[in-house]
Amino acid sequence: MDPVKNVEALKGTSTRIERILCPVDFSQASAKAYRYAQSIAGCYGATLVVQHTVEPEQYVSALYAPSLELYEQFRETQIANARQELQRLVDTSSGIQVECVVKEGLVADTILCLARERAISLIVLGAHGRRGIDRLMLGSVTERVLRHASCPVLAVRPPAPGSGNQSATGEPVPIRRILCCVDFSAHSRRALEYSLSAADVYHAEVTVLHVLDNVSKSADVAQETDAVIENLEKLFPPGAVRSPNTHLEVRLGKAYQEILKFAAETQADLIVTGVRGRNSLDLEVFGSTTYRVIQLGPGPVLTVPI
Repeated sequence: MDPVKNVEALKGTSTRIERILCPVDFSQASAKAYRYAQSIAGCYGATLVVQHTVEPEQYVSALYAPSLELYEQFRETQIANARQELQRLVDTSSGIQVECVVKEGLVADTILCLARERAISLIVLGAHGRRGIDRLMLGSVTERVLRHASCPVLAVRPPAPGSGNQSATGEPVPIRRILCCVDFSAHSRRALEYSLSAADVYHAEVTVLHVLDNVSKSADVAQETDAVIENLEKLFPPGAVRSPNTHLEVRLGKAYQEILKFAAETQADLIVTGVRGRNSLDLEVFGSTTYRVIQLGPGPVLTVPI
C-alpha cells in the first residue's frame, strides 16, 4: 500500500486525519492498538503521537517512601523506564513521523488533555476486555476517553487467547470489510464519511447498516425497508456516484444484537458508528448500543462524534 497515493486520493474529501494519538500501557491490547495507529498514520500521512502515562501513586510502596528524595528517585526511574519502553516500541516504525510523550497523572485525564493540546484528529487505544459478570464493563480509562474525547476514537480489543492474531508490529492491519452503522441522527453522515474514507485508503468494501427497532406487527415491513434504503441513499453526498463496493442493508431487531450478528456474518474488520454526545444524558443510548458493540464486537470499533 503506497501512503503517497493514499494521501493524493484523499485530497478534496472532508475527512482529515493529520495527528493520531495512541496511548499505550505496554499490554497486548495497546500493542494491537499501536499496530492500527501505525497503519492508519501511514495511510493518511499523519503524525503519530505515542503516549504513556506514569502514575507513581498506583504503587503503594511509593506512597510510604521514607523521604521525598527517595520518592523523587522512584518517580524519575518510572519516567526513564517508560521512555525506554516507548522508544523500543517506536523503533519498529518506518516511513511515518512518530513522537514519544511521557506524562504524569491520571491516565484518562492525560490522554484527553494531550488530545486537546495537540488538536488530535484520532485517538487509537486498546480496550481491555473483561470476562464473566463484568463482560459488559469496559475499563475506566477506555470508557472515560470514549465519553469525553471531541475527536473520533478507535477502540481496539486485545487478541483473543489462542486466536493466533499476534501479527508483528509494522505489518499492515487487515481492513477489507467495513460496517458503518447509522440511525439517521445528526452524526450518521459523519460516520459514513469516515467509513468511505477508510474504504478508499484500504481498498475495502463498506456496508451501511440501519436496524429497524420496535417495528409493530401491523407494519408493512417491505414498505418500511424501502423507505430506509431511500434514506440511506440520501446520506451520500449529492451527485456522488456510489461505489460498487458500497452496500446498503436493513435489519430488524435490537440494534446492538443485529449489528454484532451482521458483523460476525460478514466478518467485518472494522465497525464505524456515530455517538450523539459524551455526557450523562446519553448514558442509556451509549450503554445499550455503542458500549455493547465495543465490548462484544469481533474487531475494532470507531466512534465518531458530531
